[in-house]
Amino acid sequence: MTDHPSLQPYVDAWTQSMEAISELVTPLVEGEWNGRTDCPGWSVRDVVSHIIGVECELLGDPRPIHALPRDIRHVVDETSRHMEVQVDVRRHHTGPEMTSEFEYTLIRRSRQLRNEKRGPEAEINSVVPFGPRKLPLERQLMLRAFDVWVHEQDLRRALDKPGNLDSPGAHVTRDVMLAGLPKVVAKDAGAPLNSAVVFDVSGPVEFMRTVRVDKEGRGTVDGSVSLGPAATLAMDWETYSRLAAGRVRPDAVADRVKIDGDAELAAAILRHFSVTP
Repeated sequence: MTDHPSLQPYVDAWTQSMEAISELVTPLVEGEWNGRTDCPGWSVRDVVSHIIGVECELLGDPRPIHALPRDIRHVVDETSRHMEVQVDVRRHHTGPEMTSEFEYTLIRRSRQLRNEKRGPEAEINSVVPFGPRKLPLERQLMLRAFDVWVHEQDLRRALDKPGNLDSPGAHVTRDVMLAGLPKVVAKDAGAPLNSAVVFDVSGPVEFMRTVRVDKEGRGTVDGSVSLGPAATLAMDWETYSRLAAGRVRPDAVADRVKIDGDAELAAAILRHFSVTP
């Protein structure tokens, strides 16, 4: 247990997803490590490499000295370049090497989190998913739980082993994704002033939220019902999480999204739905 109870739910969610990933990849044969995932340019091995690399940096390990090839198309900015180094340096590792390093990293990081003495507001260096910067410890742990759950789902889809859509990490992910909705609706999609947009999500993680845009164009999100919203978007939780994580294009899941009201506004929202880099 950490010294601060408010941090423990994020540590527990992170732990559950990390252990689930370990169970997924330990039995893989060599060819399965090369399976494609929804992350552009990344295989199963690459996703696991990414997770290992992030946790190693949070442990304080030195970053690998490694020159990236110039022909990696999905490396488009400094954030993606930073992440790719930890991935590319492991691209020729065998399955046993990958699982061994993952398990060792999980043990080390779990020990670090158990012994964490800093408070929730302590400013620390973070890595991803939103790029290197300083964040309060509580926020950093929330984002780690979010990131590893999203990547657990990437691996499950690649390996055709669905599950954990209602795990603790899923609920942390819901909260992170909902926090990005006001910007998506009010700024990115340009919803009209004094309007409301309803999101009705069903399935393992079920919720209804309303994003309200005030007279100055600022968006807020709450759980109250809106009468006469400009648009309502209804979908299942897996579809919502894939769209918000940028894992699928809206037209690919159009049959799983029901739209009522302003279709143009709804389409604009879906175009900007991703809250991850």
